[in-house]
Amino acid sequence: MMYMVDEGFESFYNDEGFGPIVDTRPVPSHKLDHYRGKLPDRLLQYWRAYGFAGYGSGLFWMTDPDDYSEVLNAWLYGTNFHRKDEYYVIGRTAFGKLVVWGTKSGPSLTIVTNMAMIFPSDKYDRIKDGYADSMISNWLAATRRSSLDEDDDDDRPLFERALKALGPLAEDEMYGFVPALGMGGPARLDHLKKVKAVEHLIFLAQLGDPKIMLDIVKEAKDRGLWK
Repeated sequence: MMYMVDEGFESFYNDEGFGPIVDTRPVPSHKLDHYRGKLPDRLLQYWRAYGFAGYGSGLFWMTDPDDYSEVLNAWLYGTNFHRKDEYYVIGRTAFGKLVVWGTKSGPSLTIVTNMAMIFPSDKYDRIKDGYADSMISNWLAATRRSSLDEDDDDDRPLFERALKALGPLAEDEMYGFVPALGMGGPARLDHLKKVKAVEHLIFLAQLGDPKIMLDIVKEAKDRGLWK
């Protein structure tokens, strides 16, 4: 029976059907040491136990932040977030949605690369109050396959069909639209290809400036509607 670090991971792995792990890569101790104090201890526990790995047949990947540092810089450069915090990509989907953790701001950015949108979320107070570990655990427990999938132009989920048509992804690959949606390409199965994730995500960042979406929580706090 597989060891479960906590209830959040167990819910993610068993209840939400993200197990079994695919294409895992062990995390060396020096990397764990490097990120201690920058990322939550609970996330480092996941890394130590399960490695950098794919879940849900490759729908979601827990990533090595070092692999995506250039990607993150390409997306944040020129925005208000550039150098505002120490940001790290801790997860990505098969279609290139990035989960970004800030040392001071926690899980404060989601980058939807296919649509060139950045979704901020105010988490500074929660991190300051010491909730980083519980936030990581709750994030995993609340993750749903449907929220990570990509819909085609007819609002039909693509992942299972892409997996069948194109085969499983390696840890450095993603399913990319060719031509990219930002270049006017259609969101259709026959326009998906396996591409190298880092190269494709940097390419998408170069197509134009991202749209910064409204942080609803911050807006509510600024208006005195949220305490």
